[in-house]
Amino acid sequence: MRTTIADVAAAAGVSKTTVSRVINAKSDVDAATASRVNQVIDQLGYVPSTRAVGLARGRTGAVGMLVPSLSWPWVAEVVQGVSDALEEAGHGMLLYTGDRGQESLNRFATSSNGQSYDGLILVTPEHALTYVTELHRQGMPVVMVDDRGLGPDLPTVATTNRQGGADAASHLLEHGRTRPFVITGPMVYGYSRERLHGFQEVFAEAGYPIASDRIVEGDLHHRRGRSAIAAQLHAGVPFDAVFAHTDLTAAGAIAELHRHGLVVPDDVAVVGFDDSEVSWHTDPTLTTVHQPMREMGRTATRILLASFGGTPLPTAPVLLPTTLIARESTLGLSAPLPPEPPSVLAVRRRPGGRAAMDEVEV
Repeated sequence: MRTTIADVAAAAGVSKTTVSRVINAKSDVDAATASRVNQVIDQLGYVPSTRAVGLARGRTGAVGMLVPSLSWPWVAEVVQGVSDALEEAGHGMLLYTGDRGQESLNRFATSSNGQSYDGLILVTPEHALTYVTELHRQGMPVVMVDDRGLGPDLPTVATTNRQGGADAASHLLEHGRTRPFVITGPMVYGYSRERLHGFQEVFAEAGYPIASDRIVEGDLHHRRGRSAIAAQLHAGVPFDAVFAHTDLTAAGAIAELHRHGLVVPDDVAVVGFDDSEVSWHTDPTLTTVHQPMREMGRTATRILLASFGGTPLPTAPVLLPTTLIARESTLGLSAPLPPEPPSVLAVRRRPGGRAAMDEVEV
């Protein structure tokens, strides 16, 4: 049977509180008592709970993470980056999702009030932003991983969305495309505005301003890519390229273009954004703007852990660069096939997918 702190206290003739204070090296226990308690600990082979020791010392050894949903294409990459950095540092993770709306927020709030973790990494569900901002104001270390421009008052690790949009535009212009059709993300998000502005600026500077009838708001999903292309073709507005603000939307656009007998990229070139696993599943493979989501997770974690040691959290967003990845949807079949990514099973010529995670405690 496992030795408990009560066993140590009884054998040493002291209270459990005294044993706890000895374990945590408190200075108000006299040397003789501390020596006797430590001898009993050695004799009984007592191993204190690391979590209990952490709580007594003001640390739990765990970091909380709140994400909107693990079904979002890039969230699993962020979680993996956070997990990698925490494992390297010897910390644990408490992972929460916002899948159930207010119910999820209530459960998360209960855990926060109970001080279940030392700091928080956030890919924020909008309905939690006010609550988390108040947690941070009260002293909870928080770092947001954000491509949506939602948290200007929180320390943030983000990516260069405006430059990503500009790079997509430059790539299309280099391949002779001058009439792009843009399917944005929800315009309430900062990332959508930044990607659109960067894209528009490059085309305008090249002498090809984008008319409003070639820009439509999307919702991040595959079906919106299909419906937007169908509506544009029905309206008869000509376009020779598509820039979609997510890979899922771009995949929907490719599917609908095929349904109408158009060839990608011969008739219409397509560029997405994220470089998620979806970009490997499209036919042809998808040219996209790579977001370093795993590295954003790692960076946010390292910043948070450094704050535990006294390093101030950054007051300005930490920006990691995007990179354009050119594939067949703009280059045609002459595009080289990139190396197969690790941890992905090849189910046909193109690599396959990855299982999603559920709400867990790691």
